[in-house]
Amino acid sequence: MTHPLDPLSADEFAAVATVLRREHQVEATPSAGSGLGWRFASVELVEPSKEELRRFEERGDVPARRATAICLDRSANATHKAVVSLTDDRVETFVHVPGVQANFTVDEFLECDQLLRTHPDVIAALAKRGITDLDNVFMDTWTFGDAVAPAEFRDRRLGWSDTWRKDAPGANPYAHLVSGLHCVVDLNTMEVLRVDDDGGVHTPDVMGEYAPAHVPERLRAASTREPLKPLLITQPEGPSFTLDGNLLRWQNWSLRIGFNYREGMTLHTVRYRDGDRERSIAHRMSFAEMIVPYRDSSPDHYRRTAFDIGEWGLGFMTTSLELGCDCLGEIRYLDAVMHDSTGGPYTITNAICIHEEDGAVLWKHVDHDSGAEVRRIRRLTISFHVTVANYEYLVYWRLYQDGNIECEVRATGIMVTTPLAPGAPNPNGTLVDERTYAPFHQHFLVARLDMDVDGSDNTVVMSESYAEPMGPDNPYGLSLVTRNVPLRSESEGMQDVSFDTQRAWKVVNPNVTNGLGTHPAYKLVPGGAIPAMFDPASPVLKRANVIGHTLWVTPNSADERWPAGEFVNQSAEDTGLGQWTKANRPIENTDVVLWYVFGLHHITRPEDWPVMPVDVVSFWLKPFGFFDRNPSLDVPATPSDACHGQS
Repeated sequence: MTHPLDPLSADEFAAVATVLRREHQVEATPSAGSGLGWRFASVELVEPSKEELRRFEERGDVPARRATAICLDRSANATHKAVVSLTDDRVETFVHVPGVQANFTVDEFLECDQLLRTHPDVIAALAKRGITDLDNVFMDTWTFGDAVAPAEFRDRRLGWSDTWRKDAPGANPYAHLVSGLHCVVDLNTMEVLRVDDDGGVHTPDVMGEYAPAHVPERLRAASTREPLKPLLITQPEGPSFTLDGNLLRWQNWSLRIGFNYREGMTLHTVRYRDGDRERSIAHRMSFAEMIVPYRDSSPDHYRRTAFDIGEWGLGFMTTSLELGCDCLGEIRYLDAVMHDSTGGPYTITNAICIHEEDGAVLWKHVDHDSGAEVRRIRRLTISFHVTVANYEYLVYWRLYQDGNIECEVRATGIMVTTPLAPGAPNPNGTLVDERTYAPFHQHFLVARLDMDVDGSDNTVVMSESYAEPMGPDNPYGLSLVTRNVPLRSESEGMQDVSFDTQRAWKVVNPNVTNGLGTHPAYKLVPGGAIPAMFDPASPVLKRANVIGHTLWVTPNSADERWPAGEFVNQSAEDTGLGQWTKANRPIENTDVVLWYVFGLHHITRPEDWPVMPVDVVSFWLKPFGFFDRNPSLDVPATPSDACHGQS
């Protein structure tokens, strides 16, 4: 039986396309050559409300199965939002949304590459640079923000292109930027509107290869690294978790795994069994936006700000984990079903990896009389990986036996690089190869945390530490105290990180008392928080107010899912948190959402070239009075014969 939170199936994606074609003539075309029909920019499940889920769990009332679709009428450059009842096989609403652009689609990206490599002006510009083998040329199309879009074309659906050259078939396509050559494309008509070519900078001799077959022999021969002995991770009796459809259970934890085009993997109804009680911790956790501004105003980079979730979609960019050694151990995978711009479904096999990991020591004490008690960490990791053009993002949610939740993101892939003229400065980047620099940039990630700590009505409390001044009651200056301030309104919920005071935020249920007489909470322990470092008038900050603070707290609303707005492609101003919070709504003892902003401040390094070792950022959700004592006292000791090897 389908659970109300299960992602859409292939049959359901097809049904959405069928009913929209039947009732509103949404006839999609697979390519520009087929005429200006429609594109399905996105289709996703309309998730049931908390009340509908409660009735389903308590009484078996099955909510209607519904989907929402963003449809692009290419002939009119018009975006429509539809809600389709799969239960009733009908369109409930079909509304034109004026003045916005839908998210970019994979099909458009591929069609732009084919268009540009056959355009006579592009071919001529490449020939002037001595590039005539178009098979080794790659066109990378990006989206525009309104402030940098050509004024004469702003009423169109636009993309702009980079051009890259690789040294040979199969070589790194991002090794050599063709500097100074950028095209403006109408994505509806697949028409090149303008070719901007300032001549650029002659590409120096760069070694940008990382795959062994293409790394020069002189570098391979210089390696002195000894081969590693095998490291085998086995679970002869199988894993300790169970997976029933999308329901995952492990070591008192239970949750449901979802997936959609925009957020990729989502986690739902996260609960912990405490004795005979199933206690709620979070209703829904996901990534709601990722903003990557390049901090370089040069002609090759001033347009380069990506909203990787809103403009592209992590689901569309998710890669199959069967393509490499991404997870080790006894693994279970979940596939993900997505759709192309005709509405047709396709499957990403092994999109989500679930496996257990050893995490060193959980707790330990050595008593001189009774000896040592040691418990090792066993953690459950749920992960998915996305490739967004030149970058990879590896997302890991980890559950621990002591009730902790860790969210970790690893960034890797290929840095954007730029050739320099001889003797030219590079103030906004680091020299990484011969006359080649990698521009500084930032990766802002926004986690959307719909917390339900022992129920939906919670209060977020800002907690920080400070030293009391010396005096009669504190003669040695030892007194360290905490300050806990409930956040009562959205303006108070705009919070910034402070490592000086070790500021953190507790999500408290003031309506419940634990065995110690205090209120149960989960504490958001910040990590990877980075400052925006933008002038208040910056177009990037105007489009994404969210990066101006580390934390935002809002009352939960089904319509408020995207922190920079639902339609960020070619946007000029924020239509998300920056607008919602102007109402300054109350957030105390109610159903709240936390928006946590963290990421990578990437001051590029030579060691990041030609392929970047992972850069790791994370944050934690830790129980704080949620349990009356250490909840992992019942974790059994590891058998001694599994802990000792040869000496």
